[in-house]
Amino acid sequence: MEPRGRGRRSRFTPPVVVGYEKSGRGSGSKEKKQQNSSPDSGGMGKVNIEDDNSGPGFDICPPKQPGTVVLKPSLLVKNREMKRSSNSGSSALSLRPGMVLLKGYLALSDQEKIVERCRELGVGVGGFYQPGYGEGTKMHLKMMCLGKNWDPDTSQYGEQRPFDGAKPPEIPAEFHNLVHNALRDSNALIPHNNHPLPSISPDVCIVNFYSQTGCLGLHQDKDESAESLRLGLPVVSFSIGDSADFLYGDHRDVDKAQKLLLQSGDVLIFGGPSRNVFHGVTAIHPMTAPNLLLQHTNLRPGRLNLTFRQY
Repeated sequence: MEPRGRGRRSRFTPPVVVGYEKSGRGSGSKEKKQQNSSPDSGGMGKVNIEDDNSGPGFDICPPKQPGTVVLKPSLLVKNREMKRSSNSGSSALSLRPGMVLLKGYLALSDQEKIVERCRELGVGVGGFYQPGYGEGTKMHLKMMCLGKNWDPDTSQYGEQRPFDGAKPPEIPAEFHNLVHNALRDSNALIPHNNHPLPSISPDVCIVNFYSQTGCLGLHQDKDESAESLRLGLPVVSFSIGDSADFLYGDHRDVDKAQKLLLQSGDVLIFGGPSRNVFHGVTAIHPMTAPNLLLQHTNLRPGRLNLTFRQY
């Protein structure tokens, strides 16, 4: 999950870096709607697309146009990306109690499968659409809910989308496996002072696609059940595509927030004492997605983010 970007060290806990080998989305407050609050935890952007949601779902991997010339990456680039995405040289970073970044955790092959599965579900019933609020304001992104629907207008979960009655697709089994493995490896690699992050059986996954010009204000993920929040059940976020500058902290104050770079293949986890951490994104970095990922999937320029949680 390219040269590595490193955020400033947290004032809360010095980062702990541990090497590992492969083992096998939040809504902002009502008053922050103008900041494009959305249930996304790994750093978001905006897609300046307007539609009436009356046609097929948005295609994150549009077919190549006839005559399109695709410049294939050099052998050196291929080898570098394969090594970086193989998971063998990745690391775990403790950002603060209850908040862990698994750097480069998702292998390139897993990223490709995630993109392909999201594309398949996204163009079908209950797939990608442009959400909005009751007063007619549209959120500048494409969103798809899996498992349960999250309504940005009411900040509540339900079994179907209000505007068309579509039932969200189920969360694919392979996604469940990746979430389970990420939580297991996080607890195995990072000391949590005898209080490991609890495991989850995710029944909600919110998939957002953002263009390269997006950003998202600081917000909390707090629309899950009172029991889920009380137990500190973690949010697990997958980043795929272009990199993003990610902010996090105890207050909705950009000047006091910590910053790090989230790259394609990174997995961010926050739960326990960090379950209600404020987080957001200040920038998407164009043309930073792995070349092989783009070549194999034709993913649009931008960033795909999946956030899993247990309601």
